[in-house]
This record gives sequence, C-alpha cells and structure tokens, in this order.
Amino acid sequence: MSSFKRILLCYDGTREGQHALKDGAALAQDLGADVHLLSVLNNTAWMQGADITSAVPLDFINESARTLLDEGLQKLAARGIRATGHLAIGEPLEQIPFFANDLKADLVVVGHRRSHGLARWWGGRHDGLLLDRVTCSVLVTTGAEAPAATAGADSKSDTARAAEPHS
Repeated sequence: MSSFKRILLCYDGTREGQHALKDGAALAQDLGADVHLLSVLNNTAWMQGADITSAVPLDFINESARTLLDEGLQKLAARGIRATGHLAIGEPLEQIPFFANDLKADLVVVGHRRSHGLARWWGGRHDGLLLDRVTCSVLVTTGAEAPAATAGADSKSDTARAAEPHS
C-alpha cells in the first residue's frame, strides 16, 4: 500500500511544468492517488508596481490563469485522471506550501528549470526552499537537457530528480 494517497501537482504551463504534470500523472495513476492540480498566478510584479501589469485588465489576467488551469485539468482528463483544480494568486513559494498543508497532500510534484546560480523558481526570492516549507515529500522533475548544457551536468532527463521525505 502506497503512502502517497493525495498528490498535489503544480502546473504553470512551462516546459518544466508540463514534465511535472506528465510525471506526476503517471505516478498518480500507478498509485491510484487522489490528484489535485494547482496553478499559481504569481503577483510579484503587481506588488512591485510594474507599469505593464497596470495596463492589463484584471479580468484578462484572471481568464488567462483559469485557462492555464483548465489546460492542465484537460491534460489529466485525457489520461483518465479526475483531478480537483485550484487556482491561487500570490507567491508560488507561499501558495504551494499553503495548499499542500491545507489539502493534506502526501506528495507535491514540481518542475525544475535548470538555471545558473541560485535562480530556481522553487527556491523563491526569499532564499527559503520549498522543501523547508512543506511537511510532505516533494518530487522535483526536470525536462530534457537544454541544448547548451554545462559541462559536468547530470545527464538524467525526464526523470524524477529528488523525492525528499519530510516528517
């Protein structure tokens, strides 16, 4: 019997998010887990007073976010997975742990974008890691290697990179 009965898939529409959705869906199917899909509309730019966001109607932004969530739910449905969708507005580093704890998720699945330095979306701008903010396991998936991969980079792709249990 699996300890992963409720899985929270985090989806942002990026290539990495699509890999997380695909890998998380496959795992959920294998385990027969309850699936929740979370799309977070990052409002950091708004809070910093970016001029461009003030020119975009709020209804358009909400509609775009809802379309992204619906896209993810449709991809899951095409695989035969019934998922509950959740849309959040805010900082992903705050919203993902909130939903993981609120839903009592056993596993959170996120995509990782290979980057230079400490610029990882799941690390956030507050230097706090997602791993430090949840009480469940986290599965970090990666997409295919970027064409100009750095020397010595790990050659694994499209596979789970880390499943770190937390108690």
